Amino acid sequence: MNEPQPPVMPADPDPNSAERAYGDFSRALSYGEYLKIDTLLSAHQPVTEAHDEHLFVSVHHVSEVWMSLVVRELTAAMTLLAAGVTDAPLKMLSRVVKAQQQMTNAWDVLKTMTPADYLQFRDAFGRASGFQSAQYRMVEVLLGNRDPALLRPHAHRADLHDPLQAALRAPSVYDLTLRLLSARGLSVPAEVLQRDFTQKPAEHADVLAAWLTVYRNPEHYWDLYELAEKLLDVEDNFRAWRFNHLTTVERTIGFKTGSGGTSGAGYLRKALEIVLFPELWQVRTSL
Repeated sequence: MNEPQPPVMPADPDPNSAERAYGDFSRALSYGEYLKIDTLLSAHQPVTEAHDEHLFVSVHHVSEVWMSLVVRELTAAMTLLAAGVTDAPLKMLSRVVKAQQQMTNAWDVLKTMTPADYLQFRDAFGRASGFQSAQYRMVEVLLGNRDPALLRPHAHRADLHDPLQAALRAPSVYDLTLRLLSARGLSVPAEVLQRDFTQKPAEHADVLAAWLTVYRNPEHYWDLYELAEKLLDVEDNFRAWRFNHLTTVERTIGFKTGSGGTSGAGYLRKALEIVLFPELWQVRTSL
């Protein structure tokens, strides 16, 4: 007589198998819900049927996300610097540098678009331009590129213009660093520390002398020395981003006028001349 056999239980799946992954998210937060992927992708709405407009929108969306992180990290670092803290901001500035590198690399993806590809949809977005990016402008203002005229494209939006205006009137990351030098007994003139922050600062011989003291005595001023080098990393990568932007524009539209009304490549070439932390570059020559 055949006795009933116990049911065969399925073998426990390999712990490295996909079978062990959670599959029921009817009552749990999924990856897409946590990141609101539907909302994110719903913003991706090219206005033409041109194939490469999808690329164009994607690259600019990604860059805006990275810039939001850069603004957040710069702001946090500046809050700490204003309180006299020099170590924690280094990590935040290092993160800024890594994000900048991602933004720079994004231009290489956009460069796969040829002039003929771009001309299929360029007229569709009218006067819209990266020149009008509020987040990019905030990055510039926080780093010290001060020009009230650059805020004009945001005058119609108080939610964008007011934070930019507040940042324009406040010390930049470099201004806060110079305050740290003064607090450590280094001679930084009052006209530098109390300058009109809405204007771009000029290179000052006494500030250069203060940095020379730091660079000639790095063991004594190690935190300031390390902070200075990190700021140069930020500006170095900012220049790389600008240069890659310029070459992308030249490859795509040559020297045509930009959609936002600037001279296009000519304006971007001039922007390459902007120096954010002048004494930190000059100190190398003076050492």
